[in-house]
Amino acid sequence: MTAGPLVTMPQSCLDAADQLLSSVVRGTRGAWPRACAWLLRLALEAAMDDYWRRCHPEVLPMRARSPQFLILDRYAGRRVAARAGYTWSALSRAGHHHCYELGLTAGELRRLREMVATIITDLAAEQVVRQRGVDEDA
Repeated sequence: MTAGPLVTMPQSCLDAADQLLSSVVRGTRGAWPRACAWLLRLALEAAMDDYWRRCHPEVLPMRARSPQFLILDRYAGRRVAARAGYTWSALSRAGHHHCYELGLTAGELRRLREMVATIITDLAAEQVVRQRGVDEDA
């Protein structure tokens, strides 16, 4: 696996989600909101993997996502970690079908898309706290 596809994967997923949000895609009737949520979640997860790979490779073997989000505040700061954790949780919930709940609207998905883009930018630009125990939001 080369570094090129890893870097572009979050953007590719965002582009595909944008297509679902902005136009009618043949064959996605009724399924596009969930597909969009999964694409956004994949973009966020790819950005997280890239962050851990660059900054703290010892975290990469931890394949479960929840612990990665739990320790993110220690490395990336409280604001980034809270936004990432909330967004990942919302997208995970939206990606599963619940017959007793309505799916997310296009407006809600657009808002989550913007949150994912912001998190990707924050993690990629390393606008995060690099020292343990220090938080820029404190």
